Amino acid sequence: MASVNPFNLSDSEEEAERRPNETVDTERSPSDGAPGPPPGNPFSPPADAEPPTLLLSSNRTSPSGEGISVSVAATSAMAGSAETRVSVDVIAAQLIRDQYILTALEFHTELLEAGRELPRLRDYFSNPGNFERQSGTPPAKDQVLGPGGPLNRAGSISTLDSLDFARYSDDGNRESDERVAVLEFELRKAKETIQALRANLTQAAESEVPSQERKNFKSSPEIQEPIRPLEKRALNFLVNEYLLKNEYKLSSITFSDENDDQDFELWDDVGLNIPKPPDLLQLYRNCGTPLPSPRDTVDVSVEVNFGDLPGNCIAQDPPKKPDLSQQQQTEVVQELEYQISLLNNEKQSLAEQIKKLQSEIQTLKRTVSSPPPTTLDLGSQNTSNPSSSCSNTNTSSTDPISVPPTDNGKYLDIRGGSEPETDPDPPASQNTSHPHPQSHNKLKSRPPVQFDQPNRKLSPAFLQALLSFCRMCSDSRLGAEVSRIADSEESVMLMLGRCLPHIVPNVLLAKREELIPLILCTACLHPEPKERDQLLHILFNLIKRPDDEQRQMILTGCVAFARHVGPTRVEAELLPQCWEQINHKYPERRLLVAESCGALAPYLPKEIRSSLVLSMLQQMLAEDKADMVREAVVKSLGIIMGYIDDPDKYSQGFELMLLSLSDPSERVVSAVHQVFIPAFAAWTTELGTLQTALIPSLLTRIEKLLMQGEHGLDEHKLHVFLSALQSLIPPLFAVVLQNAPFTSRAILHGDIPAIEVTRFPRPASPLQDVATIIGSREMLSALLLLYDHQLEHEGTTGWDSLLWVVNQLLPQLIEIVGRINVTSSTCVHEFSRFFWRFCRTFGKIFTNTKVKPQFQEILRLSEENVDVSAGNDILTKATVPIYATGVLTCYNQEEDRKLLVGFLEDVMTTLSLSHAPLDSLKASFVELGANPVYHELLLTVLWYGVVHTSALVRCTAARMFELVLRGMSEALVDRRAAPALITLCSGPEFSVRISTIPAFGTIMETVTQKELLERVKMQLASFLEDPQYQDQHSLHMEIIRTFGRVGPNAEPRFRDEFVLPHLHKLALGNNSQAVESKRIDIATQLFEAYSALSCCFISEEVMVNHFLPGLRCLRADMEQLSPEHEVILSSMIKECEIKVENRGMADAQGSMSIASSLVGEDAKTKFLSKMGQLTTSGAMLANVFQRKK
Repeated sequence: MASVNPFNLSDSEEEAERRPNETVDTERSPSDGAPGPPPGNPFSPPADAEPPTLLLSSNRTSPSGEGISVSVAATSAMAGSAETRVSVDVIAAQLIRDQYILTALEFHTELLEAGRELPRLRDYFSNPGNFERQSGTPPAKDQVLGPGGPLNRAGSISTLDSLDFARYSDDGNRESDERVAVLEFELRKAKETIQALRANLTQAAESEVPSQERKNFKSSPEIQEPIRPLEKRALNFLVNEYLLKNEYKLSSITFSDENDDQDFELWDDVGLNIPKPPDLLQLYRNCGTPLPSPRDTVDVSVEVNFGDLPGNCIAQDPPKKPDLSQQQQTEVVQELEYQISLLNNEKQSLAEQIKKLQSEIQTLKRTVSSPPPTTLDLGSQNTSNPSSSCSNTNTSSTDPISVPPTDNGKYLDIRGGSEPETDPDPPASQNTSHPHPQSHNKLKSRPPVQFDQPNRKLSPAFLQALLSFCRMCSDSRLGAEVSRIADSEESVMLMLGRCLPHIVPNVLLAKREELIPLILCTACLHPEPKERDQLLHILFNLIKRPDDEQRQMILTGCVAFARHVGPTRVEAELLPQCWEQINHKYPERRLLVAESCGALAPYLPKEIRSSLVLSMLQQMLAEDKADMVREAVVKSLGIIMGYIDDPDKYSQGFELMLLSLSDPSERVVSAVHQVFIPAFAAWTTELGTLQTALIPSLLTRIEKLLMQGEHGLDEHKLHVFLSALQSLIPPLFAVVLQNAPFTSRAILHGDIPAIEVTRFPRPASPLQDVATIIGSREMLSALLLLYDHQLEHEGTTGWDSLLWVVNQLLPQLIEIVGRINVTSSTCVHEFSRFFWRFCRTFGKIFTNTKVKPQFQEILRLSEENVDVSAGNDILTKATVPIYATGVLTCYNQEEDRKLLVGFLEDVMTTLSLSHAPLDSLKASFVELGANPVYHELLLTVLWYGVVHTSALVRCTAARMFELVLRGMSEALVDRRAAPALITLCSGPEFSVRISTIPAFGTIMETVTQKELLERVKMQLASFLEDPQYQDQHSLHMEIIRTFGRVGPNAEPRFRDEFVLPHLHKLALGNNSQAVESKRIDIATQLFEAYSALSCCFISEEVMVNHFLPGLRCLRADMEQLSPEHEVILSSMIKECEIKVENRGMADAQGSMSIASSLVGEDAKTKFLSKMGQLTTSGAMLANVFQRKK
């Protein structure tokens, strides 16, 4: 006979799967086919006893197990087939039911000794779960179990198992395996008990507010119910989680400190057995929609009524919180019972609806199966409530004959067997557009699928019940989607629109770009605007921080979408997504918006293009803090300028150009020159305002800037305007070519020579390439041939665009050049680069015939010398260096180099002979000397000055050597520069010799060749030691100035052995200087030199012998001449003396530390050598550290 343990609520998966399939109104016998109890059995239950029922409960784990024990035990008493066996089993059941555990245990022992083991008792006493509930009984009942108090779980298990000789006598190893299994089972039960206790405590904590107060709060909504402790902890956790997710770390730390009684790392610290809600963002987004009820998921358990349970079974509930009053527990029970009653009412109403729908299904099936097949009107079904629709779907999944679906035939239903023809006209309740009527025509003309029907006479109810064993799931969202197959384009789009929002969050972030085609296709073809908006929102939020490749993929998809749907839908659907993300916290998302505006520009309505999109980009350019976002904004603005056609927007575009050029980021400014300015220039060319408005506006701003900056020029603004003007040179040349008299004669056929690679300067971007602006390199080549021929042979008559350049632009530029400060190397360099690109772009013929004559007319080198007093000082202005470096260096052929050399020689001669400032010549040498290509040329010019008959010219040449030696190769210095300087020193004029001293100092500072350095050292020593120079005040001044300039950077040996000793001698000699003015001049220069050299490392010997004595001599002069300098010198002397003292102490300590380190190293070496002799034994290693006895 199969034994059944009615007291054991099994946790096995097999029983858990069987429970839902058990029929509610069918009583299950403990053994299959067992007859009922005999009539005379005193323990048999009454005939009208209620069978156990199967209930759905979401909140209760009531003593259902014990209740079942009573009823099922009585049923088990009927299972005996023999008279004696039945009475023993019934007696055992009665003892267990009445909790006579010790009596039952003694009864079980006697049966074992008699060899008549009873399965009921054996299973009961071998199950530890039956004894866990004993812990909940009162102490008085516990004491009868034994003198030791309550039953110990582990002890009881081991004792009872040890009595089960039949199970463990054969195999000793099985006993240990069974014990492990029992312990694992006990651990699982203990965890379940802990969960039950947590649930009880949580419910008790929730019920701290009395029910009467809760009723008051519900009846009076204006009264705010006080926050409960559990609610406060839950909200604290969610707020802290929100702060961490959004990188408010300091706020999170402060918030955690203020709630130090809560652990924000663990949700279980909030409360016991409480599911974690969504985060604050999800709660905010879902605040307008009802959250899913907790009744959606329920626990399944077996339960009996409280009236059928004996008192001791009720006492075995999980223990309540000990400090709760009986009244609070009663309120909790009442509230739970109220919820149960609501669930039961809902269950009854749903059951009635199911019955009603089943009857309707039967009617529809009869209608469908009756010949001939007719078209059904499903309007009534479409208007049914959602719950009935769900039930209808659920029931029809087991129907052998298909019921027409509620989607008007848009789906093939795989749940049924045949498909009837559907009504071609949709019901009025579904307002759905049909953009693809052809697919619906195919659907309507398609015959229904036929299936072979069995020649059987089964009732529909039986067939439905039979098919219910096919485990299909269509009552969930996914099940409903799976059970229907779309058979048209529109239905596919509807299905994708429903499924994609659920698919996207579950795809890895790194692979989400794979969904872009699917999202875009669905967004293009979906008939519902709301669904399309949701899909495009998903597209722009698909990736949290999209990288370059992912952004390119999204942009490609947006462009494809725009091409497919047209400008109206792009404006209505895509632009709002961009607008929403314009202030997103992640720069990658704002970058996507900026790039989208440019990519979508060709597909937008022109009114939106020049208004809304332009305003969006202007706002981002002014407000966004990320460089890469502003760079993308500038590029998109350039694209907008390529498509804009509203002339009124010219001024706004000009302001955007100036704003972006003033951006502090170099990458943004680079994007302006590469994209925005060429596009803006192309638009102004079409408007005809490039020569009349854009370029003149920039020139006017430059002139105004020069007028305002007489005392301090804003070089940054000048750079902004001049760089914009430089980027407009290629569009200006294109305008000249396209409006030339020969443009119509340009022929692309025949042999057109290729354009030389060096014909034009390298463009900053393809948009600045003249060939791109013209249209093709072939067209540009043909136009260039005609352009050169026209300039050389036919002139500029009738060529208005070029005449504007020659007669208006060039004179204005030359005038501006004459007004800039020649000492500003930045301004000179900027204008030099501008004229270089201008001349290279317009060509050599134009430069020689149009540009150079205008400069030469202004300079007038051959007419007369410069007369500064008369105001003819053009050679002292920046016109000279800009003409030399920007115009004469454009072409590097022999005649061009000769022209440059002749110009520089003439300028040097003219300025020297007229005693004019040499700033313009110095600027020319500095600008040209920066390029090693011109070093030989500059030395040629200087040699001309070296051999000149005038001492003034030779002095100028000597001073120019100082400027060109920096950056010059040592070989060139040794071969050409040094011999020229020594030649100058051999001349009779002291002024020429003195002028070479700075150049010699520069050689000492920059050259490392020893032989050359020795030659320079000998020359300088001759200046200092030769008696003929002792009274040369200006020579001493120049030497001291040169030593102060080159000393910190010169070779240390040269500084210590030559510079500092000679400065000491000069300072000592100055003490005896009789002329006070000369003494002040020398002292001031010495002060500057010593201040510069005090920062160098000077050896102690030189410091004591030369540096400090020189400072003291200088202080003696300053005491009489300049007391404020004397204070500084005294502090310098004091610091130097302290350095000397500290260095001496450091040397002494260093010697002591070296000696001590040697001793320490010796001891360490001995110790390590002894350690190395040991083996790896731990005992021998320990002996090393033992004390000697």
